[in-house]
Amino acid sequence: MERTLLIAVRFHEGRYHGAGGWPPAPARLFQALMAGAAEGAVIPGAARTALDWLEQLPPPVIVAPRGEPGQGHTVFVPNNDLDAALPGKPPADIEDAVASVRVGKTVCPTLFDASAPLLYCWRFDGDGAPAAALCETAGRLYQLGRGIDAAWADAAVLESETAKQLLASHGGIVYRPSAGGSSGSKLLCPRPGTRHSLANRFAGMRTRFRRGGSRGTVRLFVQPPKPLLANVAYNAPPDRLVFTLHRGDAEGGFAPRRLAEAAALTLEVRDAAAQRLCAGTPARAEDVTRYLVGRGATDTDKAARVTIVPVPSIGHPHSDMMIRGLAVYVPQPCPVRTDDLAWAFAQVARTAADGAVVTELRPAEDDAMASRCETAGRHWRSVTPLALADARRRRTRPARAGLNARDASGRTDERAQAIQAVRQALRHAAVAVPATAVAVQREPFDERGARAECFSAGSRFPGESLWHVALTFAAPVSGPLVLGDGRYLGLGLMRAVDRTPGVLAFSIEGGLAAADPALVARAARRAMLARAQAALPPGRSLPTYVTGHADDGSPARSGTHRHIAVVPDLPRRRLLYIAPSRLQRVGVSWQEASGDHTKVEGALAGMAVLRAGRAGRLALAPSTVEEESDPLFAPSREWQSVSDYRVTNHRRRLGDDEALRADAVAELDRIGWPAPAGVKVLTVRRGGRGGLSGRLQLTFTAAQEGPLVIGRTAHKGGGLFAAPT
Repeated sequence: MERTLLIAVRFHEGRYHGAGGWPPAPARLFQALMAGAAEGAVIPGAARTALDWLEQLPPPVIVAPRGEPGQGHTVFVPNNDLDAALPGKPPADIEDAVASVRVGKTVCPTLFDASAPLLYCWRFDGDGAPAAALCETAGRLYQLGRGIDAAWADAAVLESETAKQLLASHGGIVYRPSAGGSSGSKLLCPRPGTRHSLANRFAGMRTRFRRGGSRGTVRLFVQPPKPLLANVAYNAPPDRLVFTLHRGDAEGGFAPRRLAEAAALTLEVRDAAAQRLCAGTPARAEDVTRYLVGRGATDTDKAARVTIVPVPSIGHPHSDMMIRGLAVYVPQPCPVRTDDLAWAFAQVARTAADGAVVTELRPAEDDAMASRCETAGRHWRSVTPLALADARRRRTRPARAGLNARDASGRTDERAQAIQAVRQALRHAAVAVPATAVAVQREPFDERGARAECFSAGSRFPGESLWHVALTFAAPVSGPLVLGDGRYLGLGLMRAVDRTPGVLAFSIEGGLAAADPALVARAARRAMLARAQAALPPGRSLPTYVTGHADDGSPARSGTHRHIAVVPDLPRRRLLYIAPSRLQRVGVSWQEASGDHTKVEGALAGMAVLRAGRAGRLALAPSTVEEESDPLFAPSREWQSVSDYRVTNHRRRLGDDEALRADAVAELDRIGWPAPAGVKVLTVRRGGRGGLSGRLQLTFTAAQEGPLVIGRTAHKGGGLFAAPT
């Protein structure tokens, strides 16, 4: 049964001076527990065992009161060069020596409500004896942060439901470890081996200065070893309010607005809600003006500002892209209460000159529209253009288009400037995952979208500063993703366009000559195993989804392929990692492997080089797959071998051609494909041990969607088919 170890930390004052920001990282709490349990330089056995148990648990959930940066001040203190400045100095010169190495350090405390505790929640199963020992250890904690941050702690072991209720009633910000570890604020957490590394660092700090040289007359400085900690991404997801636009008549149907009116609609709704809030809660008018309207907001307030996102109808090629709803995202640090904002937006209505209600906002019964903007993905495209004030296109008047036309170099410079502005926008939005590819254009990416300059009406941004943007990230990024200078005014909405779930593609940019697909597949599989193992905690074994082997090391023989396939597509100079659910229509579902595939994508993120032995050193870059036109994925009646098909069961009583045909038909039936109308043998080859392989052309009565990878070497670079081009 799952239980929760809850450690509640309270400070004597509502100030925190520790480095690393707010909230204090779990590693800081671990260090504080270790320091409180220590008796001199020794940690008692019970506390040592409990701390070793704690470092094995997954990162905790943190609940912290809202913190605001206080007023900073600079202090001048001697740096670490003081010991080098003192030898040989008489006592009268010591003060001058100290002054020569004094440096300024800025101290900026975090201010918070000291009456609210700081909660750390570790979930665990099994024996609760170590947790009980930690409860006793927590009682000896005396500070958290710097020496002036005096604190004490209480700990308890609770049932999971009780812990959830306690977290919900706290009223602070909930920080949860990110699933992919790719976005959110980074906090240091203990990991297996942390306690031992901290003990080694403590011992190293006590012996930093040693005598060296042949006669021991030289004083040496030895850097103490670094602690072993894990850098974990934590998310504090914003509260989301979803509203729909309705007519004010008796029927109350949807009142959609054109996509190009996104900025004007946002401005209209925002000002109306702010006016109601200021009238209803005059004491909070300043907060409403700063965090909802943005007037008077500074850079430090951006993380707490309310974001209003007009949500168009998307998700299908024939969607009309009309705005039927709005999503309001309220960050956890926002001082304006979420329920107050919900009340204000629900009262927004648009009236005619005679006072009749034309349109009104209503709380949405279904949030499916907003959820489409919150999916995770590596490939993103803009729905509404990004406002990039530092990347304006040069305006050309229609009457002087021929005289004032830009040449190719001018357009290239404009695009390069816009791409740089997009990267700045990603940094401002605190997107930690690097973008491996950025494309900008004026035209929309969707059939029913609008050109970038059409969105300038009703906004403060000229059409020349608006750009549609396509992004590819090194790892999946979670939505909602809203970028650019107009992200608080309804512009810059992105949506994930990963049309090929379960397919990770790399283009081979260089180094590939006439290579054997088996060599490339073997090297790519080894790289996947190595990178996936490096991403796991020490001692954790790879799952069958990655290795293709059972826990005892034997090949997984379930009758269906339940592990990822490495598919070199050398004619198109690319490398694909394909989930088993894409290769089999029966027996395997995407849901049962989506989590493992996401971990593989995270492990392979940033892989730029593949050393493939005799195939050479291959330069890789992230790539995309367009299923509608890609010859490996697009529907087709004819499929032709790209790499040799090797039989899985050699029927020796048949001739080579008949054996190839019979085995291919059996393989197609096993993966859920229909029986082909015709199987044409193009080539036949016998291996050194009598193995039979060849190349085939398959014809079906109806067009079939790919990919098609079958045969004995389907996971080793063989058996790949493509539609003829």
